[in-house]
Amino acid sequence: MNESKEPLFSVVMPTYNHAHFLYRSINSVLEQTYSNLELIVIDNHSTDNTENLVRMFTDSRLHYSKINNEGIIARSRNHGIKKANGEWIAFLDSDDWWEKNKLEACTRQIQKDNQKIDFLYHDLEITQETPNTIFKRTLKGQILTAPVLNNLLIKGNVIANSSAVVRKTLFYQIGFISEKEELVASEDYHTWLKIAQITNNFVYLPHILGHYMTHNKGVSKKDMSLSGWEAIGEFLDILQVKEKLKAKANLKYTSGRFNYLSGNITKAIKDLHFVVKHGSTSIKLKSCFMILASLAKRLPNKIQPK
Repeated sequence: MNESKEPLFSVVMPTYNHAHFLYRSINSVLEQTYSNLELIVIDNHSTDNTENLVRMFTDSRLHYSKINNEGIIARSRNHGIKKANGEWIAFLDSDDWWEKNKLEACTRQIQKDNQKIDFLYHDLEITQETPNTIFKRTLKGQILTAPVLNNLLIKGNVIANSSAVVRKTLFYQIGFISEKEELVASEDYHTWLKIAQITNNFVYLPHILGHYMTHNKGVSKKDMSLSGWEAIGEFLDILQVKEKLKAKANLKYTSGRFNYLSGNITKAIKDLHFVVKHGSTSIKLKSCFMILASLAKRLPNKIQPK
């Protein structure tokens, strides 16, 4: 393969106090079977061993810089995009990692029809910090048909950040990733929606080409639906009434699940009833299960043995 004629991928990796994961993430990039790449690590002034670990690598394709992002990870990603030399931006969170053939698979797809591809994404295997070899789950993408903006609103965010490969010029067209504090945790979804206003050339690779790390820290302390509402708000008017209800049902499911796991059963049931009425089949079934489980939790308090 004559790499001088092959696209250059700029891999953008923000990090903060992830030294215990970082070696694996960096290594998964530098050991790609497709080697025409650069890796841009943006460190939010970590207080652990991050800098020493990064400087262990002597690969000239690795670039390291520090910024203060004040808790806005979009600021780090934008910094990486602006420093990038590649035609394509690939995102990788510093606790996730890729299969060795990830960029090779993307390159092959781009070579098939470069003019009709602006955005690629794929499946990720979900991995727990404490390995569970019994149950393996997959963070699956879905095919998005035109108009992609409508489709992405109705289906919810089906694109995992660490799977996304995007033509760099699109970030300049949309004014980069929003750094609004209200969007933290959903800034990627908001970005995909903005890009979908410009192009329908989204391509889904139905293969597991990476790994998504979940941390065993109990129930999340943040209701992800809050930033989700902020992400979709400016786009909802393009949808028909039934489509809008489906889009809202996705976030009601997120809120309902959060409240179910947090023990706020009354609020959970209210949200989940909305999902059962308006959501897609898959989240309707999950919502029914949580409603039944919620009601079952209340029974022992009302029914005492004789």
